[in-house]
Amino acid sequence: MAEDDATITIDRPRGLRVEADGSRDRRIEDLSNLYLIHPAARALLPVALRLGVSANAVSLSGLALGAIAAACYARWDSAWLALLGLLFSTGWMVADGLDGMIARATGTASATGRFLDGLCDHGVFILIYVSLAMSVGTVTGWTLAIVAGVFHAAQSSLYEGERARFQRRAKGIARTTPPVIAGNPLVRAYDRLATSIDHMALPFERRMASDADPVAFGRAYARDAVPIMRWMTLLSANVRIGAIFIAALLGDPALFWAFEIAILSAVAAIALVSHRKVERGYAALSPSRPSASLFADTTSKEQDYR
Repeated sequence: MAEDDATITIDRPRGLRVEADGSRDRRIEDLSNLYLIHPAARALLPVALRLGVSANAVSLSGLALGAIAAACYARWDSAWLALLGLLFSTGWMVADGLDGMIARATGTASATGRFLDGLCDHGVFILIYVSLAMSVGTVTGWTLAIVAGVFHAAQSSLYEGERARFQRRAKGIARTTPPVIAGNPLVRAYDRLATSIDHMALPFERRMASDADPVAFGRAYARDAVPIMRWMTLLSANVRIGAIFIAALLGDPALFWAFEIAILSAVAAIALVSHRKVERGYAALSPSRPSASLFADTTSKEQDYR
C-alpha cells in the first residue's frame, strides 16, 4: 500500500505543500503496482487531500469495493460477473495504495490505521474466499478455502516482513535487536510471524552495523537480494486477484485454492531459503575488507534496476 521510490510533492488547500514520501523500492514492486495501481492512486491523491478524506475512510471504502467484488464472484460461472469481480478488486487495490499515501502526506499514520488497513485487506480476501466456497457448496470446497486462507495469512505476513527488512537494509539501516511486538492480540500475532525471521537474521544485521560504510554494505546486499524479492512478488495481493479471475474463467475456483496452497507455498519457501543464503554470505564477510573496494560497482549496478 505504498508508492514507488520517487518522492512527489502535492498541493493542498490554502497553499500548503506536503511531500508524500516514496517508501517502496521500485526494483521489488509488482509490475501492476508500478504501471497501474500506484499511478491511479497517485492521480486520486490530490483530490482526496482537497476533500479532506481520511486514510481510514479510504480503507473502509476499499473494503466496500472488495465486498462488491466478492458478491460478483458468487456467480463466478458468469464471465461478465467474474470480470466485474476483477474490476472491483482492482478498485480495492487502488484504495489500498491511496490510504497509505494519504496517511503519509497528512502525517496521520498510526497503529490504529495500520491495523484497520490490514483488517480491510484480509477482510476482502475472506469475503472472496467465503463467496467462492458458498458458490461451490461442498465440504471439499470449504476445506480448501479455509486451508488456503490460513496459508495466505502466513505467506502474506512473511512476505511483508521480508519486504520491510529489504527496504530498511537497502538504505543502510541495521537492526541489531529484534523488534518489540505490541498492539492488540491480532496485531501481535501477525507481527510475530512477520518478524520471526529477524532472530535468524541477527548475524547479518550485526555485520552490517559494524561495517565502516553501512550504506554501501546495504546497497550491495540489496543488489544481490533484488532477484529474490522480485520472485516474492508472486505472493502479492495483485497476483492472487489475477489468479482468482483466471480460475473463475477456467470454471473451477478450486484451481485458485490449489495455486495458493501448493504453488505460492513453494514460492515462499524457496524465497525464504534463498534470502537467508544471501544474508549468510554477507554476514561472513571479513570486517577488515574496506566497503569502498568490496562494493565499488554497487552504484552503477543499482542504477540498472531504476
